[in-house]
This record gives sequence, structure tokens and C-alpha cells, in this order.
Amino acid sequence: MPSSLLAPAAPEERSTVPLPPQGGKPPLASLHSTHDFQLVASRTFAPKTWAFVSSAATDLLTKSRNAAAYAAISLRPRVLRDVARVDTAAVLLGRHALRAPIFCSPTAMAGLVHPQAEKDVGRACKAAGIAQCVSTSAYVPLPDIIAAVQDHPVSTPHEVPFFQQLYVNKDRDKSRILLQNAHRAGIKAVFLTVDAPIPGKREADERIASDDSLGSPISGAKAANDSKGGAIGRTMGSYIDASVSWTDIAWLRSCVPGLPIVLKGIQTSEDALLALEAGVDAIFISNHGGRSLDTSPATILVLLEIRRNCPQVFQRMDVYVDGGITRGTDIFKALCLGAKAVGIGRGSLYALNYGYEGVAKYIEILRDELETTMKMCGVTSLDQLHPGYLNTLAVDHLVPQLPPSQGDSPKSRL
Repeated sequence: MPSSLLAPAAPEERSTVPLPPQGGKPPLASLHSTHDFQLVASRTFAPKTWAFVSSAATDLLTKSRNAAAYAAISLRPRVLRDVARVDTAAVLLGRHALRAPIFCSPTAMAGLVHPQAEKDVGRACKAAGIAQCVSTSAYVPLPDIIAAVQDHPVSTPHEVPFFQQLYVNKDRDKSRILLQNAHRAGIKAVFLTVDAPIPGKREADERIASDDSLGSPISGAKAANDSKGGAIGRTMGSYIDASVSWTDIAWLRSCVPGLPIVLKGIQTSEDALLALEAGVDAIFISNHGGRSLDTSPATILVLLEIRRNCPQVFQRMDVYVDGGITRGTDIFKALCLGAKAVGIGRGSLYALNYGYEGVAKYIEILRDELETTMKMCGVTSLDQLHPGYLNTLAVDHLVPQLPPSQGDSPKSRL
């Protein structure tokens, strides 16, 4: 494997933000890239907060490869096109209009970063005209998040959707009640996480003791410390039902009739086909930011795999992707390969270091970089994007090609 797919540059090598010599955060106005936010977070988060937010599974290979794979794909710009005006608008699930093809992925325990937690993430999403997916392990109750966002004034009114992420509880009645309450609160879809039947081994998080008063009002889970360490994700995830399977899609639909179902954590073309067969409304290519299974594939490579083995998936359902997205060029590349939108996970927490204003600026940086990339590549709207704007030769050899018999009979691989 090329070295470019092993270790991207460290945050301090990609950021030029001047850090105050006496410590503390530099002014928000001095931050100009997503890497700036990560570097500031690495220097100013409390040790446990940094360990929880930044950590990934075992050797952190998938975490680093998520970003490195984007860097290995190059652009093929077209010139002499009128790009005076471009439109970054996107539509999710066939009905939710966004001002940009971006949403905030579910991230647990945002209150470790800022007391307004998911409220400020949601306010920033509203200001930017994008969607928010709320974690089952959110720090703030869902109705409080929605109320805070609805009460937040913005210069340009825009109705933005809320989605509810779900880990299925071993006590299924608790999950049913959670979903029904979320439905009544106004969520527009359920994002079922399928790549983490158990929490991953995040050693940096294990090494620092947790505050056992930490907990989530949505899931009811509490942080703890034990003989393995103090990882918040592991100790709070003990309620997750590892028996969840494809047969449970029908149960999930029965909990929230009529709500779209999105599977978060698809990592192979075989499972993309099974999702299509199961009749879900969308798939979300994700490896949990490398936090679940190390050496699982970089998410952009899964997009390529699905395009190679079962391109019909893109015609019949929405496909979203997260993991390693730090630039507008990354978003552009994902959209060229068929994604309808990208999710931002850790980045929203790095930005939350500055509260609402930080998250709003982080989103605006990405949207502005996407618009710049579109203009530089001769594109004026997202429906014009296709793989011809990319050169993927550096990573094509990393993408598996399935025999036709496997691609045609997904049930045979259950």
C-alpha cells in the first residue's frame, strides 16, 4: 500500500493558526481551516475530553486512512465554463432541502466540550441550512435540542430536519419508547448504527479515568471505570444489543411507521445490496471515524466499491458518507462518486470548542471550500458531478471487485 495511504500529516503540520504563547484559545477569527480547529482542540480540551473525542480503535489505521484516501484521489478540473454563480443546494431523502450537502453526524456527549452541547450544534446547523443527526448518547434531551434550535433566530429562515441515531437497547421496549418519543418530538428519519454491535477498543480513552457522573438523558447510560479502564464509549455502550440483524428492520419500522430508515455503518458492496433488498431508504457509509474496527476500509473506498460492484444502489436510494472529511475538495470527491451528502462528526466537536459561533464557522469554511472547488472544476450545481472529475488510479487497486454471482445473490452471503 502506498505510504500516502498510511499516515496523513499531523494537525500541527496542516495548520498555521498562531497559538497564544500563554496558552488558551486563539481568537475564532484567526482560524481559517478545519485543521485549525483540530489543532486548537488538541491544545485546549481537557485531557479526558481530547481522549474521548480524538481516540480511535487500536492502532488508529482506519482513522488515518479515511483522510489519506481522499488525498490520494486527484481532481480533473474543466475550464472556460461560466461559473460566476454556483448552487450547493441538496435534497436528502427526496424531501429535505439543504443549502449544502452537509449534515452533522451523531456524536456522543458533546457536553464534554461545551455546556450548550448539541443545542449549539443544532443552532449552527439551522443558521447554515443543514441537517442535524442527534446521537442516542447525546448530552441534552432531544426535545431541549429541538426547542433551542426552533427558538434560535436566523437571518434567512430555513426549515432544517432533525434525525435520530439509534443503538438498539437489549431491552427492546426502551428503544421503542425512545423512538416513539423522538417521532413525537419531530424527527424526520432514524439512523440505525450497524457498524458497532459492541464498542471498539479505544486505548487513549481507556487510559484516562471517567467522571462517573457523566451520562446521557436519551439512552440513560452512565460512564464508569472498571478493570479495563475508563473509556466513555465502552462503559456507556454496555446496553447495546449485539444480536441486531437484518430481520430487525421490520421491527424498527413497526416502532416508527412511515419514518425513513437509514443504515449507518455500511462498509461493503455486499451489505449495500442487502440494504437495497431490505427496502431501507438510505445507507450511510461509515466506519465510526475509525473508532470501531481498525483496518476496516476508508469510507471513500467503499463508495468506489459500491460504484464498481452495484452502481444501481445510487439510483434507488440515497447514499451518505462520513469519515476523514476535512476539506471542501473531500466533499466534492464524495459527491462525484455518488454520495448525496456528507456527515461531519469529530469536526463538529472540535468546532464546538468555540460554541455556536465555532460550529457555524466550521460549516461555512467547508461550504465555501466546496463552492470554490466547484468553480475551479467548472461545475455550477451538484447534479453536474460525476466520476469524470476525478482520477482514482492511485486507489483503484485497493477496491475489491466481486464476481457477478456474488453481486447478484446477496442473500447467499448472510
